[in-house]
Amino acid sequence: TTLLKDYPGVRFDPEGEQREQREFGQSLQMGFGIALLMIYVLLAIPLQSYTQPLMVMIVIPFSIIGALGGHMIMGIDLSISSIMGLLALIGVVVNDSLVLVDFTNKRIKEGMPIIKAIRFAGGARFRPILLTSLTTFAGLTPLILEKSTQAQFLIPMAVSLGFGILFATFLTLFLIPSLYLILEDIKNIFRAIIAGFVKLTSVFG
Repeated sequence: TTLLKDYPGVRFDPEGEQREQREFGQSLQMGFGIALLMIYVLLAIPLQSYTQPLMVMIVIPFSIIGALGGHMIMGIDLSISSIMGLLALIGVVVNDSLVLVDFTNKRIKEGMPIIKAIRFAGGARFRPILLTSLTTFAGLTPLILEKSTQAQFLIPMAVSLGFGILFATFLTLFLIPSLYLILEDIKNIFRAIIAGFVKLTSVFG
């Protein structure tokens, strides 16, 4: 800073590791946005809904919280490897939410009331969702606890993936049913508003 004040014509550019980190951050932001968009599109097609994919993807921020908490528990600083683990985590945690929402949709299409369908889906998919996440975490545990020098680069990635999945799974089992009912209430409110507007226009029209 002092050098720039003394010599106004001098300029500097970050190079080396700083430049690489800056370029990595920029490309990561773009890749993250593209990944979220692709996930939304791929969810919207089978679910045939514009709102339900958002409900499924709401678990992503909570999984990131779990990953950050895992770093605090293990006493590990965030690194580029941690961020790569977060990117992998995004695609994995969406699966549990998708399974729960899709199972509920199928029961509703069969004529089951919404509340009953949600309760049935939660009970029926509880064990598969929980076992999938627990086995994934168990498989990553040896890497997370590894002390060898060769594994130090991979440990932050494993921590992000393992703790993120574990935290997101428990939230999914409570959050998705609640959001499903909230979304249905919002739809009913809009239907009532539209029906009331149509009724008023027919009366005064």
